[in-house]
Amino acid sequence: MCGRFVITSAPAALRQLFGYIEQPNFPPRFNVAPTQPIPVVLAENGARHFRLMRWGLLPGWVKDPKGFSLLINARSETVLEKPAFKNAIRRRRGLIPADGFYEWKAEGGRKQPFFIHRADGAPLGFAAVFETWVGPNGEELDTVAIVTAAASEDLATLHDRVPVTISPRDFERWLDSRSDDLDAVLPLMTAPRIGEFAWHPVSTRVNRVANDDDQLLLPISAEDMEAEAPKKKVVRKAAAGPADDGQGSLF
Repeated sequence: MCGRFVITSAPAALRQLFGYIEQPNFPPRFNVAPTQPIPVVLAENGARHFRLMRWGLLPGWVKDPKGFSLLINARSETVLEKPAFKNAIRRRRGLIPADGFYEWKAEGGRKQPFFIHRADGAPLGFAAVFETWVGPNGEELDTVAIVTAAASEDLATLHDRVPVTISPRDFERWLDSRSDDLDAVLPLMTAPRIGEFAWHPVSTRVNRVANDDDQLLLPISAEDMEAEAPKKKVVRKAAAGPADDGQGSLF
């Protein structure tokens, strides 16, 4: 599962890598969370475009969004069959620019966050599917989900799922939705190769969405990890009172 990620590369560098025609200027984000607007690159009318979409896909057939679960991820194994994704994977594929993501590993009865990034430090593009939901009053909402795959052997030590990342050489193939033929894109929906990513533990400050600063990316020491661990409550037993002599007592 991918539930938080970061975008730290300069807007100009991302524009050059992804090749969209717009020139958006946006600040770095260190703790992007579901329901927030996120950048999505898509192909339309023969060109690549940059568009903001809400993270959490909402299929067009949903009548009341309030009663529909938030779909932040789409499993690669079932994306072709699931009603929420089967049309989007054929016609509405996108890329989400990012520089890494967070994952939480259960350790000693608590969850330790890790920052995961390419070992070479390069930006990456998450495979994504998107939908435009139209409300009863004609309002429109662009929504998106990140495609995930079973983790490779090394990343599986943290979590059993990882975002699918598309190599720049395959951007065009992934974004090209002019045909219903998915044979060309199915091989792209896999986990990163072993050794392609690196990671380190970070502060549990990332658990709070309100925290969004570059300190979240810094490695945390074993001592600081221990200091952040929730303290166990010590339950003290009440001292035994004097033996009851049959007289009773107010104290």
